Order: sequence, then C-alpha cells, then structure tokens
Amino acid sequence: MVEEVEREEFTSKRGFIMSCIGSAVGMGNIWRFPIMVCIWGGLTFLIPYFIFVVLIASTGVISEFALGRSARSGPVGAFGKCTEVGIGKRRIGEIVGIIPVLGSLAMAIGYTCVMAWVLKYTYMAFSGDLVGLGEELGPIVGMFDSTASAWGANIWVILTAVVTLVIMSLGVAGGIERANKFMLPILYALFIGLGIYIFTLPGSELGYEYIFTLNPEGLLNPLVWVFAFGQAFFSLSVAGNGSVVYGSYLSKKESIPSSARYVALFDTIGAMMAAMVIIPAMAAAGGQLDTAGPGLMFIYLVEVFNGMAGGQIIGAIFFLCVTFAGLTSLINLYEAPISYVQERFRRSRATSSLVVIVLGCAVGLCIQAIVSQWMDAVSIYVCPLGALLAAIMFFWIAGRDYVLESVNEGAHRPIGRWFFPTGKYVYCALAIVALVAGALLGGIG
Repeated sequence: MVEEVEREEFTSKRGFIMSCIGSAVGMGNIWRFPIMVCIWGGLTFLIPYFIFVVLIASTGVISEFALGRSARSGPVGAFGKCTEVGIGKRRIGEIVGIIPVLGSLAMAIGYTCVMAWVLKYTYMAFSGDLVGLGEELGPIVGMFDSTASAWGANIWVILTAVVTLVIMSLGVAGGIERANKFMLPILYALFIGLGIYIFTLPGSELGYEYIFTLNPEGLLNPLVWVFAFGQAFFSLSVAGNGSVVYGSYLSKKESIPSSARYVALFDTIGAMMAAMVIIPAMAAAGGQLDTAGPGLMFIYLVEVFNGMAGGQIIGAIFFLCVTFAGLTSLINLYEAPISYVQERFRRSRATSSLVVIVLGCAVGLCIQAIVSQWMDAVSIYVCPLGALLAAIMFFWIAGRDYVLESVNEGAHRPIGRWFFPTGKYVYCALAIVALVAGALLGGIG
C-alpha cells in the first residue's frame, strides 16, 4: 500500500503550466509533427489535428490533472483512491497503477538514449564538427550509425543521466519548475529566431505554401483522421503517468480546466513553430519532406544546415532547442517512477532520484542498438494502455460525484454537464482507438 507523504507543490500556476508544456513539447513535436503535416497534406492534416487537440485537452488532460490532484499522489496512489471510492478496495487500484509507472520508466529509458544523441549533436554543432562532415550524406549517415549503435554514445548517455539527476534531486519547485521556467522561454525564443531566418531563405515559401494547403478530398481519408488523432493524443502527454503526477503537485486553489487550456494551446504553438522552421528549411534546401523518424533530425536536417550560409550557427541553435525540449520531457517521464519510490519506500527525493535514474542509465547503455524498437513498443502499447486505465479508473470506477468534485475544485465556475459523459464515453473510446490503431498501424504517436 502506498503511504501518504507530505506533498510538494508547484509554487505558482505559471510554474505548473510551464512544466506541463515542457513535458508535452518534446522531440515528437519537433521531428514527428512536421512529418505528419508533410505526409498527410498540410492543412488537410492540421484541421483534424486541431479538432482532436481540443477534444483530448478538454477531457483527457483535465481528467489526469484532476486524478492526480484529488489523490495527492502519482498513478499508484491515484488509482488506489479511485477503487477505494468506487468499490471499497484500494489495493486493486494500486496494483493496476504500477502499469503506467513502468510505462513512464520504460519511455524515460529510451528517451535517455535519444537525448544522449541530441547532446552529442549539440556539442558537435557548436564545435563545428557537424559542419566538418560536409554536405554529402555518406559521412553524415556514418556519424549517426556509429552514434546509434551498441555502446555508441556511452559518455553522452551518462551525461544525460547526470543532468537529469541534478534537476530531479532539487525537487518539484527547485528542480522541475525552475528548469522549465528557464528552458521553455529560451526554447520558444530560439524557435522564433530560427523561423524568422528561415523565412528569408529563397525557396522557403514552398514550405509555407504546403503547410497551409487544403485538399478537401483528403479530409475524406480515414487514415488522415487516425494519424491526426494519434499525434494529438501523444503530443498532449496523456498516458496515465506524468500528467497525473504533475497534477498531484498542483495547489487545490488553481483551476484545472484553465490550466489544461494553456497546456494545449502552447503545446500546439510549439508544434507549429517546429513545423514552420523544419518544413520551409527542407523546402529551401530541396530536401525530402516525407523523411520520418530519427533520420530527419540527425541525418537530413544536418545535410540541410551544412548546405546553408551560416549553417553552423543555425544548426547549433536548432540542436540547442531540441536539447531544451528533450530535457523538459525527460524530467516529466522520470517523475512518475521517482514519485512512486518516494511514496512506496519512504525515501528522500535525492535518494529516489538516484535509484531510478541510475537504473534508467544502466538499461539505457544496454539498449542503444534497439532504441527505435524500444520506443515503438512502449508508445504503441504501454502509454495508450496507461491513458485508458487512468480514464477507466477516474470516470468508470470513481464515479460522477468524485469526478466533478475533483475537476471543479479551485475552478472559477463549475465545468459544464457535458464533461462527465464526454470523458466517460467519448474519451475512453478514443483511448481504445489509440491502443488498437497503434498496434495495427505500427505506432501513430
């Protein structure tokens, strides 16, 4: 049984919102979102994407924040509270709650490896080593293959773990909140600067034209809607773990629906800024716009930057942006297992962080050659399952009275009657779709 401990809190609503935005604005927004926009037709993809962002933010994001805050606990304690309220058996919920915690840890381990690549490329961009690879794909591909191989980035995996450990050991207010308040404004400012520069490049207008092109017939393609939903679902970081934990640190005086709106808004802005930088940059360089996965960032964009005037500076700024985006997501992923160790074993923040991150680093060192497969498996199965379990616990097990009381606490006005049935039926159905479609289509997040 998870014991209740004195709960840290974010010092302000702004700190909470920025931390949640940081968890959502990750590398998926930077290398995955632009690719989805390209593959599925610019505005043809964006219209269903925006619809799903609104729907998921107004149900799933709100429910996970409220679930964590109502129990003042991460997934294990929160699920336990739901089954205690609903069926009088806390232990069942606590056992089920371990699933999203393990999912968060598994995702954090894979993310640690990817962040190691990012740190290495950021260093190489500033040192000029990336420019030294030239404009030919051969050396660039060779660099990435050696980095993403077994034991290929050991020192960078360890460095990523050390940086994350320092942030996490400082606590919610001193570590997570402060880090996000520092990194997020810089991230957005750098992206704006990159966007302005890319706008001046000849040929970039083709990228903007593509982004805002609407093909009405494309909206009739079910796959456009499936992939738009998948991107929105995972972009908003609803997986039954990180958002639940962050919600548990939110003051009961703050409005959860208001916070969810801000998170959805700035997450979408972050994704759009990435698209407005990457797609026009690729267009200006005549690059392939349908290149997905790690190759986009670590191979093809490097080729693009190396062929630009001032490419070293642009590349360095870009990878610095990715570093900040990745770190803000990584600390969110580690928070659920660290919080669990604190609650379950009554250990200090520093000790819990050390145990979890050392474990993550050790496994990360061993899986470097299979990171892509590892991340696919977790994102396809474990994360959607965690989101579905959180929705079932909150809406179906805890029940209407508990849900409305949890959501409305601190709100300026009660949430509408639409919320409970929409969350119980529509959002739960969407979570099932994410799980099934992800498995059938090979991952849609």
